[in-house]
Formats: sequence, C-alpha cells, structure tokens
Amino acid sequence: MKKYVCTVCGYIYDPAEGDPDSGIEAGTSFEDIPDDWVCPVCGVSKDDFELVED
Repeated sequence: MKKYVCTVCGYIYDPAEGDPDSGIEAGTSFEDIPDDWVCPVCGVSKDDFELVED
C-alpha cells in the first residue's frame, strides 16, 4: 500500500499501521480515510499530504 507524508511536519501515514489513536484501523488505505481526518502530529488536513515516492 502507498504511504503518504505530511508536507508540514513530515509525519508518514503508513496504511499497514493506520492511525489507531484517531480510529483508523491498520490496513486502511489513505484514500479510504474520512475527509475530516487530520494529521495526528500537527493537525493539518489530508490536502497537505503527498504520496511518498519509492
């Protein structure tokens, strides 16, 4: 699965881990996260994330 990085703080959303503190289960792709989800580190929206290029 594709990882996404926050362009503000550098947090990387890894679908294999999810974001359990925000109710996002492991295995949830970035596209399937609710639109109102925010970065757990700095609080910006999904719009501020970019695909991590391998």
